Amino acid sequence: MNTRGLLVRMHARPGKEHAVEEFLRSALPLIVDEPQTSAWFAVRFGRGEYGIFDVFPDDAARDAHLSGPVRAALEERSSELFEGAPRIEKLDVLADKLPVASSVPDTRGLLLTFKVKPGHEPEMEDFIRFANEAVNDEHTTTAWFGIRMRDGEYGIFDVFPGNEERFLHLVGHVPRELAKQAFTLLSAMPEIEMLNVQAEKIGQDAHQIVRH
Repeated sequence: MNTRGLLVRMHARPGKEHAVEEFLRSALPLIVDEPQTSAWFAVRFGRGEYGIFDVFPDDAARDAHLSGPVRAALEERSSELFEGAPRIEKLDVLADKLPVASSVPDTRGLLLTFKVKPGHEPEMEDFIRFANEAVNDEHTTTAWFGIRMRDGEYGIFDVFPGNEERFLHLVGHVPRELAKQAFTLLSAMPEIEMLNVQAEKIGQDAHQIVRH
């Protein structure tokens, strides 16, 4: 079970989008050499915005990653590639679906974030654990993570081989159940971000996704 995570957001300087994508893919061999980094995803959120989502078994593994070569390379090239410093947020992983290995590369992802009404945090965490059981039956959802963020926010990050698999998830059981619970548990409608996966490590497998 992975209990800790990181979400990094970066805005590329104008004209540097291709260089950022190359940089993210170049980090993959370094991540493969980090046995305590259970999963790592480099993603594009939207025009000019990129990110990294990764998970770890415990605080020690996360701290080792943060003091490792990928963080050093990110800081070294930050002023060249990004507008402002990358924003690094520490997360708690409440539940996950993570295969031992994945032979098919994932090209699409989702990040769903939502604010919970005060006092309803235990119910939301119960829902995330329920959703984890349901998503284990979704064979086209490669990996799925229920996360607790700062300031009362929660979220779900998941990845898929392609658009069809992502669509099947969006019309499936977990989003429907979340919609039913929204009025009771949430203080605002969830924010959904569609992601393109640039590179990933899942267990012992690593993939680069190159788009022309």
